[in-house]
Amino acid sequence: MSRSGARILLRTTTRNARKLWTGTALIAVHQACETFVPILIGVVIDRAVTPGDPGRLLLWVGVLAVQFTVLTMAYRFGARQLMRAIAEEGHRLRLEVSAKILHPRGVRTELRAGDLLTVSTSDADNTSYLLDYVPRIAGAVVATVISAVALLLISVPLGLVVLVATPVVLVLLQLSSPLITRRVADQQEQAGRATSLATDLVSGLRPLRGLGAQDAAAGNYRVVSRRSLAATLRAARTQGGYLAASTVLSTLLACGIAILAGWFALTGRITVGQFVTVIGLAQFLIEPFGTLAVVPGWIAEARASADRVALVADAGLVLPEGADKPAEHPCDLRLSGVRHGPLDGLDLHVRPGEFVGVVARRPGDAEALVRLLSVPAGYHGSVLLGGSPLEQVDRAHARRLLLVEPHHNDLFTGTIAANLTGPADGEIPPGVLRAAAADEVLDTQPGGLAAPVAERGASLSGGQRQRIALARALLARPPVLVLHDPTTAVDAVTEHAIAQGIRSLRHGPGSGFATVVITSSPALLAATDRIVVLGDGTVAAEGAHETLGASDETYRQLVLR
Repeated sequence: MSRSGARILLRTTTRNARKLWTGTALIAVHQACETFVPILIGVVIDRAVTPGDPGRLLLWVGVLAVQFTVLTMAYRFGARQLMRAIAEEGHRLRLEVSAKILHPRGVRTELRAGDLLTVSTSDADNTSYLLDYVPRIAGAVVATVISAVALLLISVPLGLVVLVATPVVLVLLQLSSPLITRRVADQQEQAGRATSLATDLVSGLRPLRGLGAQDAAAGNYRVVSRRSLAATLRAARTQGGYLAASTVLSTLLACGIAILAGWFALTGRITVGQFVTVIGLAQFLIEPFGTLAVVPGWIAEARASADRVALVADAGLVLPEGADKPAEHPCDLRLSGVRHGPLDGLDLHVRPGEFVGVVARRPGDAEALVRLLSVPAGYHGSVLLGGSPLEQVDRAHARRLLLVEPHHNDLFTGTIAANLTGPADGEIPPGVLRAAAADEVLDTQPGGLAAPVAERGASLSGGQRQRIALARALLARPPVLVLHDPTTAVDAVTEHAIAQGIRSLRHGPGSGFATVVITSSPALLAATDRIVVLGDGTVAAEGAHETLGASDETYRQLVLR
């Protein structure tokens, strides 16, 4: 286990110390009371049943009743403390991982979206389950120690069997711990890859169908899914074999104690009550022995998950701590000699008040431009926002000045209003809804703005999701707005209305807003002031929509088809 993963597990126990150790103490009391049940039954037989004394029988039955009361209450309150600690720790870890993933400066990690989703959900929960394992282990140890002491008092050989055989069994089982850890970690890694690829396929299904590449993509997913299945089966076989071995060894140990006790009873070395106690303890010990035997499997899973949580939590940030705060108005965007991915010496200047269209001959150029403006890292050249290098602008300030709305946008569980304004209940101007043609969406939804939205906007069509996302971007009123294919899922009439709506809302007299729309939509491009055509990673042509349509054959093929 990496030191980072160990630190995560240590922090999990220390910051929940009060609830953890209170719950652990109560669970230990519960286990101690359970251990005393067969001991007291043996005492009742020897001191009340065998002599035939009703008074003593009533007394010891009362003692048993008190013991069961303590047993029940200790478990109830102990479990309550522990369940609360587990829930709170899982919540904290999910928040920490999510905050790192969503950090404005960008997290430096090779993990894809599906892997990050797995880390922020199942791995966070698996790490918090350490708070469940600690009291279980403590309770098992307490039960084993009390049983061993009781057996030593009844018969030294019986006690020695427990004290010697139990560590031997645990050491033998511990030998398989590294293998379990490796296979569980491999299972989680392969499952994350499958989830990530599935997420990419679902979000990109439409363009894949357009390219006729859905079969190849499905075949790729089938290969990754089979690898995940194979890793899962390997981990399950390893854990199943471990569980079978631990169960067999624990049962054999308990049976051996019972057989030895039977021999001692037949030879008169222990009483009938002591024999009943030994048989009861032998049967009872199967559970704590089993718990102690599966501890390596539990810890292996927690270690693997903690390592993955630490991989994200300890990841560096892509962008430096920006401090510049350029003026909001006027604010321009200037790219000079930019080399990033397929972009090769791109020069682009978007002035305040300008509505600029960008048409990319290669889809990769558009994706690279959107990615660069979202996270300005790993490029050569100059990207200036309001005269300051974009990566040096304070990130919160940069997000107010420059909003990049990607093609694959997400909606969240809640209402349409919440997806537009966020947690705050702000006013939504009707003009914004009309500009994005989102008012038509509200007309089809019972409840209007209060209409519920399912996870990832699954309750809305693709066109409805795009219009709500566009309205959200327009509502933010950033000085510079970059839109990437905002209307691919709407009809031509709605697309024309949106183009005119954006023009009217953001580029009225004296507005000073700059808008960049990266698209091949003729309706949107016709509404722009000028169009920049990207070819081979740089500017290949520039002009008005009508001019390019009349003079540039490549432009006509891309746009006027």
